[in-house]
Amino acid sequence: MTPVVEVDRVSKSFGAQPVLQELSFSIERGEIFCLLGPNGAGKTTTLEILEGFLAPDAGAVGVLGHDPITSGGTLRRRVGVVLQESGFPKYLRVGEMIETWRSYYLDPLPYDEILDLVGLRNDETKLVRKLSGGQRRRLDFALAVAGDPEVIFLDEPTTGFDPEARARCWETIVGLRDLGKTVLLTTHYLDEAEHLADRVAVLRDGAAGAIGSSQELAQLAGLGVTVSFRIPSDEARVLASGFPGLEASHELVEGEIDDIGALVRRIEALDERAAQRAYASLRIQPPSLEKTYLALVGEPPSAAGTES
Repeated sequence: MTPVVEVDRVSKSFGAQPVLQELSFSIERGEIFCLLGPNGAGKTTTLEILEGFLAPDAGAVGVLGHDPITSGGTLRRRVGVVLQESGFPKYLRVGEMIETWRSYYLDPLPYDEILDLVGLRNDETKLVRKLSGGQRRRLDFALAVAGDPEVIFLDEPTTGFDPEARARCWETIVGLRDLGKTVLLTTHYLDEAEHLADRVAVLRDGAAGAIGSSQELAQLAGLGVTVSFRIPSDEARVLASGFPGLEASHELVEGEIDDIGALVRRIEALDERAAQRAYASLRIQPPSLEKTYLALVGEPPSAAGTES
């Protein structure tokens, strides 16, 4: 498949300060792709280049086969954008704002579908100036999808949200993917990236240090999975001694292991009763994206408002 978004060895500097240095990645249609990175890693700069607000100093980008800088309205009508911050006319109502945005497109998303998608069904008659922060962010989404875009760029979409508002926003993003949209987002919430993203690019020093699913990134970071299970205590001690990351405490065997296949083969070699007990109690927990990220980068992701 031809990628929907392509970034090929892109570099960008502001004065003498390099922000992006030969950054490369691609995104497939219908994928939720997330950019993670510490302060100054270039997440927002990358989005601004892909949105056509900035030109790269070197390299090339493509969105739906177009150059965002030169394509003009040809591309803009196929792309939706949610910025970190935006302003609205205070004295229009939610429904009026959505209808106004829909009027800018030849084939917009149906009005009722927009309301249901972003969770504003009960707020369409409210004045924009009376919306809560979460409601305003949902209106951001409504305007971004009004033209039924194929690609949607989201820059820190849930910053400042309470847990309920974040959950609603996550539902909206998943709903966009279910509609076949391609989503590129930046976030400094690792649980958000873990919950939403099909793949993650970890940016470091202006380049993609690692790209992949959470599981693939964990493998790149050399992290194993955490396991626990119960077998008779004498067999537990023997089994655990064959794996450096495992410990036995009476009947409980637990710890981190790199080769789950080797463990399964060892369990299968037990007598039938012990093996059945092990499988019945077996719990496997992959490393969290937070643990993986810290192993790859060594510092937390950036806070909102401090990103280049």
